[in-house]
Amino acid sequence: MVTATLPDLNTLSLDALKALIVAQYERLLTREREVEHLNLLIARLQRMQFGRKSEKLAQQIEQLELRLEELQSEPGEDSSPEAEPSVLINKDTAYAKPARHPLPGHLPRQTQRHEPEESACPDCGGVLRKLGEDVSEMLEYVPASFFVIRHVRPKLSCSRCERIVQAAAPSRPIERGMAGPGLLAHVLTSKYADHLPLYRQSEIYARQGVELQRSTLADWVGGTSQLLTPLVDALRHYVISASKLHADDTPVPVLAPGNGKTKTGRLWTYVRDDRPAGDTAAPAVWFVYSPDRKGEHPERHLREFRGTLQADAYAGFNQLYANGRMQEAACWAHVRRKFYDLQQVHASLVANEALERVATLYGIEKEIRGRPPDERREVRNQRARPMLESLRQWFETTLLKLSRKSDTTAAIRYALGLWEADALLR
Repeated sequence: MVTATLPDLNTLSLDALKALIVAQYERLLTREREVEHLNLLIARLQRMQFGRKSEKLAQQIEQLELRLEELQSEPGEDSSPEAEPSVLINKDTAYAKPARHPLPGHLPRQTQRHEPEESACPDCGGVLRKLGEDVSEMLEYVPASFFVIRHVRPKLSCSRCERIVQAAAPSRPIERGMAGPGLLAHVLTSKYADHLPLYRQSEIYARQGVELQRSTLADWVGGTSQLLTPLVDALRHYVISASKLHADDTPVPVLAPGNGKTKTGRLWTYVRDDRPAGDTAAPAVWFVYSPDRKGEHPERHLREFRGTLQADAYAGFNQLYANGRMQEAACWAHVRRKFYDLQQVHASLVANEALERVATLYGIEKEIRGRPPDERREVRNQRARPMLESLRQWFETTLLKLSRKSDTTAAIRYALGLWEADALLR
């Protein structure tokens, strides 16, 4: 660490002392900004790894956590066996147990009858007649198990000409593969929906006496993905045919062959969902993988799309708006997230006010969700647009009071940059 020697202050002139103070003050500001920026980066990384699904304000979460502690602590106060069962419990503070719902009706039922041991009245010996019955249900589980389907194709020969007749072999999902469609569906569902890696599946199957190597399972996954190509194409055509899409991408760690390390790929998501605008079309999402984040990927994915694209301010999307075949609609969630990070790390008053203003806009959107487009446009023009103009003026005024290098300035400039593109007003 390099340390500067403090000069003899008694030998310095007044101007030199002032210059020294200004220099030290600028160093302190720079260090303070660096510390704030590092804290913000740490908070973002922690939220990426351990983050909540929804970004609630800290006050609301603390209130809910306190309430949860109260609910959890109350039933333990009188839980001893010696406690009187007739103790009165305040229904306002009683622990609310989850309601027990009937078991799903689509499940098959196995009825077990439990007849009384007595064939006659135990008191007088009279004949017993049916009065009624009590029925209770218990949920049970039968572990999944393997079974083998044997395809037998008899060979028949003609008694005259010796011609051999035999039925054609049934088709298999994977040529010369031994896995049936049900097993392939189970392997893919376990891997992608239940996040069960192939090596763990191999261990589970081995406990049932079935040896399936991970390489075999991997070949099945690759073969099944080819079978699903027509379905993926149909999904892509359905998503791209919409007039408005939501686009985003997320980093995906991918094994780099040969060195045992991982590299960062990208999973692009294109969502068709206009239910908030009263559309009755089924929502759908199309996922596409790419080895990097170059702008050529969304350009290739959306070459057939025409309409409004709602996305973040990633520069790779800019070329899509250049020729006018797509209109940019910015994502308020990305704008809000930057202020949320600042509020969590620094308890910033500016960030907190920005979050409250955005929450008001969110409240208006919640009220008009599902209404016809004309009605939603009218409400937005009457109620939301004045709030948006006020928010923009507040951003511009606040920006003049902040350091150019602060994270709060970066968050405000991000929002104003989208405003200049007219993307936050669509």
